Amino acid sequence: MDELLGYHVPMGRPPKHDLSTWTVTDDWPRPVPVTQAEIEVFEQWFGDLFDELFGSEG
Repeated sequence: MDELLGYHVPMGRPPKHDLSTWTVTDDWPRPVPVTQAEIEVFEQWFGDLFDELFGSEG
């Protein structure tokens, strides 16, 4: 945004805590479970993109 306007524009609120002290952990199971309903939602919203990237079956 700075390059576009030529001056600094603060975006959003500043963090309340020092983010450099945060620790991110991943405790998801392997493989991550996905339901049939979730697959159908992705196919509905991103089906055209998936066909373009991976080809269409029919």
